[in-house]
Amino acid sequence: MTTAGVRQPPPGALPAPAPAVARPAVAGLRLARLYLVSRRIPVAVALLAGLGALLWASLNWHWTIAGGPAAQELMPLVVETGAAAIIAVTTYGPFGEPERAAGRWLPWLRLGAALALTAAAFGVLAAGATGGALAGGTTALLRNLAGVTGLGLLCAAVLGGAFGWVGPMTYWLVAEAGLAAGWATPWLWPARPPHDRGAAICAAVVFAAGTVVITVRGTREHVGG
Repeated sequence: MTTAGVRQPPPGALPAPAPAVARPAVAGLRLARLYLVSRRIPVAVALLAGLGALLWASLNWHWTIAGGPAAQELMPLVVETGAAAIIAVTTYGPFGEPERAAGRWLPWLRLGAALALTAAAFGVLAAGATGGALAGGTTALLRNLAGVTGLGLLCAAVLGGAFGWVGPMTYWLVAEAGLAAGWATPWLWPARPPHDRGAAICAAVVFAAGTVVITVRGTREHVGG
């Protein structure tokens, strides 16, 4: 009696599964999926799509929220502010410090999510801009969205992801007052022409700062959160 054929699987048996270490791509995709779900990214994408539809409807039917010469700029600014607030709030995570300690890929996931959501927001809002004449065109849309999103990310890093919407909403109130008063500072980029270099630089600096801070530092952790 010998053991020559003991290690051979019986005829028709399924092959042994590959070890988990041999499937890093699968593990990486699973990690990304769990991160996206924990940050409610699918819900955020749906809300951004709704804002794109709202922008299309407002341009197609010429909705306004105030009178005066700046009225046509206010409704797109409201939609851009809403998109930035959604992106900022998705930085909030439910796991806090344990995730920071165990997640070595966490900074890259933060960066990827912020850039992907900003790109998605620009895409759906640009599609919504086909509903009519958008003040400043897609150039101003990209500048305004990037700048106010950067403010949201900075606010999330300081106040916490759940309060990231405070930055975009505060800026919207300031911008509304500035548009009505005719302010000309490049830091009030929605009031500048679409190809204004100073306004584009200011918005780009704010977006870059917000992206770097949220990537490296993350959101502020609250005790008991």
